[in-house]
This record gives sequence, structure tokens and C-alpha cells, in this order.
Amino acid sequence: MEYTTAEILDLLRQEFASRIATGAVIVSQATEESLADRRGNPAWIRANFSTLIEGIQARAYDIYLASERRAGGNALRRVFARIVDNDSADAVLTALEGNFMALDRFFLGLTQGRRPRAGSAFEQVIKDLFTELGYPFTAKPKIDGRPDFVLPSVQHYAANPLDCVIFTVKRTLRERWRQVATEGTRALGFYLATIDENVGPGDLADMVRSKIHLVVPKRTKQVPAYAAAGNVIDFETFFEHHLDPALRRWVSSGVV
Repeated sequence: MEYTTAEILDLLRQEFASRIATGAVIVSQATEESLADRRGNPAWIRANFSTLIEGIQARAYDIYLASERRAGGNALRRVFARIVDNDSADAVLTALEGNFMALDRFFLGLTQGRRPRAGSAFEQVIKDLFTELGYPFTAKPKIDGRPDFVLPSVQHYAANPLDCVIFTVKRTLRERWRQVATEGTRALGFYLATIDENVGPGDLADMVRSKIHLVVPKRTKQVPAYAAAGNVIDFETFFEHHLDPALRRWVSSGVV
């Protein structure tokens, strides 16, 4: 049977998608390995959150690449088994040569897909660790845009937005932080978490005017522009001076 380039590309994508590990599974494995016997120790997790964030991110990427290699290899094997009528080396090489463009587009798609997957993994890491720490939140609430998290809940935001915390996650920023600047504008505080080390003084000043705190790992906080900006805080400071006081207030008032 003869296949067009588009048909082969579609087959490769379907086979790959059916075999690649999901982002949630990858992050769960990376988190489990990174926490090890520290799971169930919220004080340690909060005190070492910056290191955990960077370590889990790096481990999740390694796990993804390994899964990508397996899924991609299996996709190639299964799809080209349909095309090649015999198992001679010449037949296989002829099939590969004749379908170069399908392979080129398939591999390009894998490369282009790594960046958004990495961004989704960063959000999943935050979600898993918030859960591990027992913080109450609603993920992806439909309020004034679509921030990643509202704490303690979307229901409390509807009743008393000034008592809520908005927390949005962007692995890298560039100008994209402006897209989220209006999300949850009625909240007590707006926090934007990132591991991006390249936000300039001008953007940091604009964030101040938009009442946005930039939350970064401790190591990233040492970047000169960040160290000089009062609205840039590390994760540990966010917990100790921003989120934990809010949690105590929610608990004492019976919100959670």
C-alpha cells in the first residue's frame, strides 16, 4: 500500500502520542524521586522549595527525553513495518529515503513540542508541591482571565476576592507576563512564578505598577536586576511572609 507524506506523518504522530508518558506521570515520578524520604515533611519542603523546583524540573526533562526516545523509536518501527514489504536492509533504507519529508516534519514537531511541555511540567510541579504542602487552591479558575491557581478557592474569590491570592506560573516570560497582568486583579495579591533569569529592570518596574510579585528560586533571586527589585521574592519568602499568614487567616475565619 502506498502512503502519502501526510498519511505517514499522521501515523507517526498517532503512534508517538499513544506511547509518550503524560506530563503528570513524568512530574509525579520526578517529584517522587526528588522528595524521597522527605515526603510528608512540609517544613523541609517549604524550606528547600527553591532547590526542589529546579531539581524536579531538571529530572522531569531527563525522564521526558528518555520517554521520547522510546516512544519515537517505537513509532518509527510500527509505522515503517507497514510500509516495508520485506525485512531487507535495502527495503528499509529505501522506505526511509522515500519518506524523508515525513520524518523531517515528525522530528521537527518533537523538537518544537519540548518547550510547551516544559512549561506545562513547571506548572504541574507547582501543583504537586502545593498539594504536598496541603495548601488549598483551585486550579485554572475562570476569573478575570485564567490564572493557574487561586488560593484558597474560586468560591472564596467570588465571595471575597480581596482575601485571596492569585498565583500564575510561567517557566519563561519574555513579554508574556503582560498577558496575565489583568488576571484576578481584584485579589489581595498577584504572584507570578518563574525560573526565567532574564527579566529586565524595565519589565520589573512595569510589574510593580501592575502590582505583581515575581516569585523565583533563591539562586535566581541573586541576579543583579532581581536582587535590586523589591517585588522579586524567592519561594521561601513567599511561603513565610505571604501565603502562610493568609492560610492562618483563612483557617481562623473558617474559610478552610
